[in-house]
Amino acid sequence: MLGSLTFYRRILKENVFSSPYFQDTQPRSGERALNAEPRLPTVGHGIAGVMAGCTVSFIAAPVEHVKARLQIQYASDKSKRLYKGPIDCCNKILRSHGFHGLYHGLAATLLFRSFFFFWWGSYDIFTRVLSNHTALSAPAVNFWAGGLSAQVFWITSYPLDVVKQRIMTDPLGGTLGDGERKFARWKDAAREIARRDGYRGFYRGFLPCLLRAFPANAVALLAFESVMRALPE
Repeated sequence: MLGSLTFYRRILKENVFSSPYFQDTQPRSGERALNAEPRLPTVGHGIAGVMAGCTVSFIAAPVEHVKARLQIQYASDKSKRLYKGPIDCCNKILRSHGFHGLYHGLAATLLFRSFFFFWWGSYDIFTRVLSNHTALSAPAVNFWAGGLSAQVFWITSYPLDVVKQRIMTDPLGGTLGDGERKFARWKDAAREIARRDGYRGFYRGFLPCLLRAFPANAVALLAFESVMRALPE
């Protein structure tokens, strides 16, 4: 995902936000880690995030779909489980519903990852603020900006992740023999969650997700930005 993000950032910087109206060529006060080259504006980072999210969705959606179905197999006796493993799950879904079935939940995945706008837009904002107004080193800025921006992303997108999971665990029906399908669209799943559990239903499991998101993404962004700085231009 970070590779496609970098690609879209460059495309947007060179072809969309190349006008002097959008460019910021002056170094900011106290900004040590960033030079005076023209920079992509915050909205550009957000748009690049959406584009990267859409790109990775076509790879992540079937993987997340299979993982979700395997995670709800609660029978202790493995012989009573519908799927023996990820490969068996893929084969059975493909035989019964084709690639359309394997990509069940793609629309919800695309909608969920459109909130990458807030992740990468806020990452740019945190990076600028920390670079300008603190004495943190560049790696420390990456660490804190990565962790804080991940919090922003999950706070804004978590309800959609809950809906996505509900869609991906909904029975596909037909010859698969996993039950009767309940939700035709992601909107139906959202309405059912609201009807049964109210707004609290959209935030079930939110705290563990938030606690995990900061360290995982802070370290990932620290490593990524460190590698990018080490690479030749």
